[in-house]
Amino acid sequence: MILYVIRRLLTAIPTLFVIVTLAFFLIRVAPGGPFNQERGLHPEIKANIERQFGLDQPLVSQYLSYLKNVLHGDFGPSYVLPNFTVAERFAAGLPVSIQLGFSALVFALLVGGTLGVIAALNQNKAGDYAVIATATAGSTIPTFVIAPLIQLLFGLTWKLLPVGGWGDGALINKIGPVLTLALPQMAIVARLMRGSMIESLRSHHIRTARAMGLSDWSVVVKHALRGAMLPIVSYAGPAAAALMTGSVIVETIFAIPGVGREFVQAALNRDYTVVMGTVVLIAVFTILFNLIVDILYAFVDPRVRYD
Repeated sequence: MILYVIRRLLTAIPTLFVIVTLAFFLIRVAPGGPFNQERGLHPEIKANIERQFGLDQPLVSQYLSYLKNVLHGDFGPSYVLPNFTVAERFAAGLPVSIQLGFSALVFALLVGGTLGVIAALNQNKAGDYAVIATATAGSTIPTFVIAPLIQLLFGLTWKLLPVGGWGDGALINKIGPVLTLALPQMAIVARLMRGSMIESLRSHHIRTARAMGLSDWSVVVKHALRGAMLPIVSYAGPAAAALMTGSVIVETIFAIPGVGREFVQAALNRDYTVVMGTVVLIAVFTILFNLIVDILYAFVDPRVRYD
C-alpha cells in the first residue's frame, strides 16, 4: 500500500507540471491584463508597474521564474492587492470554502445515500418513484436557480435565514449556501445508491445470505450496503475536491468570502497569480482526493489489493 501511494504521488508531479504550464500560457493568451483599466494608466506608470512584477520580461522567462517560485511554495503577490500574497488570500478564503464544502458533502452523502437505499428497497413502488422524481429535479435544476430561490423564500419572504454574508461563520449563515451546494450532490448520490443497491441485492452472495436465514437488517446493512458503496466512494472523491475548493456561483450569490469568490474576482481583474494559484489548488485537491478514494477501495472491497 505504501509503495502504491508513493507511486501515485510521483505520477502526480508531471500531471501538475502540465496543468501549471497550460494554465500559465492560456491565461496570458486572453485579451487584457491586470493593469489595463477603462481610463488607462499613463504609459510610463504602467511600464514601471509591469517592471516591478516582472511582466516586462519575455513570456518564457516569466514562466521559468513562476515555475521556480511555485516549486518553493511561493505563488507570488496579488497584482490587484499587492499588499497581500496569494497564500495569504487563500489562508483567509480556503477555510471558509472547506467548511461549506465538507458540510454539503456530508449532508449529501447521508441524505442522498439514505434515500437511495429506501428507493432500492421499494423498487417500482411509490417511495421509489418519489425518490427518482426528486433526484431528477435536483440534478437538473442548476445552482444559480436554487440559490436565488432559497434567498427569496427563506430570506426575503419567510425571514428565517439571512440573504447572504458569512457572519463570522455563524451557523445560520451557512444553512443557505450548504443547502444550495448539497441539493444537486444529494440527487446524484441518491440515484447512484439506488442503482448500485438494486444490483447488490440481486447478487449471488445476498441470495445465499437470505437462504441462510439472516435477518433483513443484516443482509442490507452488513452485506448489500458494503458492495453498493463503491460507486458512491468513486463519486465522493471528485465531488469533495470540487466542493471544498469553493463554488464560484454559490459563494458569489451568497457573498461568501471563499476561494470560489476570490477566483471570480481574480478572473475579472486579470489577477494572474491568484487565478494560477486557484488552478493549482484545485488540481492538488483533485489528485489527493482521488488517491484517498483508491485507498478507501481496499477497505470497502476486500477483493481490491494494491500489492
